[in-house]
Amino acid sequence: MADQLQENMLFSCVHEQHFGTEQMVIHHALSIVISGRMEIFTPEGSRFFEEGEMGIMRKNTLLKTRKHPSADGKPFKSFTIFLTEDFLRQFGLQNNIPVQERFTGNPLYEISRESFIHGFFQSLIPYFDKPDFFTSKMAALKTEEAIELLLRLDQFFYGFLFDFSEPFKIDLEAFMQKNYLFNIPIIEFARLSGRSLSTFKRDFAKTFGETPERWLKQKRLAEARNLLQSTKLRPSDVYLHVGFENFSHFSNAFKNYFGYNASTVTNS
Repeated sequence: MADQLQENMLFSCVHEQHFGTEQMVIHHALSIVISGRMEIFTPEGSRFFEEGEMGIMRKNTLLKTRKHPSADGKPFKSFTIFLTEDFLRQFGLQNNIPVQERFTGNPLYEISRESFIHGFFQSLIPYFDKPDFFTSKMAALKTEEAIELLLRLDQFFYGFLFDFSEPFKIDLEAFMQKNYLFNIPIIEFARLSGRSLSTFKRDFAKTFGETPERWLKQKRLAEARNLLQSTKLRPSDVYLHVGFENFSHFSNAFKNYFGYNASTVTNS
């Protein structure tokens, strides 16, 4: 099994180091690393989650992941439960929880191993090898339990979970300079900056004097060359990190832009 989504539960098992392809958290994601370790890259920096560590990532967060098997050969395993807006709205109505003001805190909350949430995840691990046993009803019950435990853990989670507002218009230049390495569609860059697609393209041209597609390619290629010159990384190690989906496209784009192959770049 690699990744298997059952209802709103994601069972992940990776036997080799793996760079994740999904680069935006659509729903709040509550996760535990069962074995191995996971490196998370966000616009604010990177952090390793080791075996047994837990955290929740807020919706609409840009991130990259690199999953590492254990040093003793055990595969990387993790379990994630997604808390969707529809489910949270229903839960809020049933429990008289008012919609909260716009959340402005840290999008990543690390959860102590000593919390009851660790026991919650332990109750789910037996299903790891038999995810088909997870029925819709069981998933709903476990999702409610997870929300209850988070609210008991910290009042902070009322604002974290029950703010349903859309992204608001923010400074476009600062946003793009911070997030250009994330491989998401242009329409998502627009939404996360608080703009319609047409307004985003118009504001982008005014700010950068270029189309988003061309600007992103140039910025990513420049960062790739910088990494190749300043580290021991190979082109095959770099292309995903700088936002390209496949190595062939990266290699051709690099050669066309700089006039030489990425493989010829050496450490200075």
